[in-house]
Amino acid sequence: MTGIREIGESVANTVLERVGRGMSRVQERKPLPHDLLESDGAYLIVFDTPGVQRSDVQVRFLDGEVQVRVDRFREFYEDFEMRFPGRGLSLDGQVTLPDDAAVDAGGASATLADNGTLRIQIPKDDRATDVEVVDEEGDGDAEDAGES
Repeated sequence: MTGIREIGESVANTVLERVGRGMSRVQERKPLPHDLLESDGAYLIVFDTPGVQRSDVQVRFLDGEVQVRVDRFREFYEDFEMRFPGRGLSLDGQVTLPDDAAVDAGGASATLADNGTLRIQIPKDDRATDVEVVDEEGDGDAEDAGES
């Protein structure tokens, strides 16, 4: 009887481990949840990244998009073994700013709170101005510029 019990426990452990690894992969493919907020002077993007250390986080601004990559590590607990690895280790998120957003990406800042909230603030660029579109002849009648 003991042999059957051991086989049953082994099968159960294998199933739990596979389900856990599957859940971990699902979490890694799912983008990080975020909020995009706007004030008169800046955009604020807030990501939830629990269990992350500052050294685990990479933030980039590229072509009007804020990209976040998190590579977190699992702590090891003495006298415990992993039964259900359900937390993803590599997490990604991206936020596209509005098409008309003029920002100073060099002035951006990122702050990671103790609870894992990542705040990225990107100041608006006050120097941005609208550019008048003119036709090849140089007059400002932009409505006729597309007609041939």
